[in-house]
Amino acid sequence: MKKMRQCVAMIFWLMAMKSSYAQDPSFSQFFSSPLTINPALTANINEKWRVISNYRNQWSGPAKPYSTGTISFDSKLFQDVTGNYVDENTRVGIGGMMMYDESMGGALKSNYASLNATANIRLMKKEGYEQNGGRIRHIGKADNDEGAEQRLGVGLGLIYGNRRIDLNKLSFGEQFNGSDFDTNLPSGETALSQMKPYISASAGLLYTYKQNYTHIDLGVSAFHVNKPTQTFIKDENQSLARRYVAHANVETFLTSNIILNANGVYQNQAAASYFSIGGALGYYIPGYEEGKDVTINAGLWYWSNNAMIPYLGISYGNFQVGLTYDITTSTLNEAAKRANTFELCLVLRGNGRTSGVIPSPWK
Repeated sequence: MKKMRQCVAMIFWLMAMKSSYAQDPSFSQFFSSPLTINPALTANINEKWRVISNYRNQWSGPAKPYSTGTISFDSKLFQDVTGNYVDENTRVGIGGMMMYDESMGGALKSNYASLNATANIRLMKKEGYEQNGGRIRHIGKADNDEGAEQRLGVGLGLIYGNRRIDLNKLSFGEQFNGSDFDTNLPSGETALSQMKPYISASAGLLYTYKQNYTHIDLGVSAFHVNKPTQTFIKDENQSLARRYVAHANVETFLTSNIILNANGVYQNQAAASYFSIGGALGYYIPGYEEGKDVTINAGLWYWSNNAMIPYLGISYGNFQVGLTYDITTSTLNEAAKRANTFELCLVLRGNGRTSGVIPSPWK
C-alpha cells in the first residue's frame, strides 16, 4: 500500500512538472465526436440540429480509470425547418460543447466548454439531366450519376478550460507517519497552486465532395492556437501545446441496403501523436413510415500502438447509439489485471433529412 501511494504521488509530480505537455482527451468513436475533431464540422449534418453525448471509461482494472464525458449541440441557422438541408448554397451554423475529464481516481479534474461558429459555401454543383421522349427532364443528383457537388467550410471556436487538483486524494512522503500516510499532515509541497482557468482558440477547414450516394469529407484543424498558460507550479512559461488534426471520411452505398463508412484521424500535440483508421458496414432498412428507417452498423478501427476497436451501432429514425470496446495492444496489456476501456455514444438529430441522403454516423 505504501509503495502504491508513493507511486501515485510520483505520477502526480510528473504530471505537474510536465503540465505543458498535457494532452486533450481523445475518443475511440472520434467520428461521433466531431466538435472535438474540427470546429468546421459544426452543423455539418443532414438535419436541422444535432445533440451528441459521449462517455469514455479508460483503463479500468490495473489502475483507477480515466473518465471522460461530453454533451454537445449544433445547428444550422437562418433556414426553414422544412427546407432542403443538402443543397444550400450557403450554410451557417453554431454549436457548443461541455466536457469533463477525471484521472488519478478523481484527484485531477478538468472541465471544458467550447463555442463554435461555422460557414460553409458551395464551390460547384453539376446537375444531371435525363433525355425522355426527345425532352430533357431535370432529375437531380440523387437519381443521376452525373450529379456532383463540392463545398468548403471554415470553423472558428473558443474553448474555456479549468483544471483542479484535489490534494485530499493524494499522499506525499512528508505525510508518512512511520506506519501509514496521514493526509491531515502538511504535504510539504509549497510550490503547488491551483491552475488558473484559460481560454484558447481553435480553427479548421473542411472540404466536402458529394456525388449521388457517395460523400467524402476532408479536413484539418488546430486547437489552442494561442497556447494559453497552464501550470500547477506557478511557472508562467508553461503553456498548453497546440493540437493539430487531420481527418478524412468516405461513405457510400455499396448496394441499395449496404452502406460503407470508412474514416481516419491523425492528431499531434507536443511530443505525442497517433492515428486511428477503420470502417464499418451498415445494413439499411427503410421504414414503412417516414422517419422510421433503421440502420445497423458494425465495424473495426485501429488506434496506433494502443488498441483494436470493434464498434456496434444502431440508428432508428433520428436516434443513434454506438458502443466500442478497446482491445488493448500496448504494453498495458501485460498488466496482471486486464485494462478495460469502453465508450458509449448517443446521438439525437432534428427533423429535416431529405431523400437520397446517406444515414451517416458521421453526420
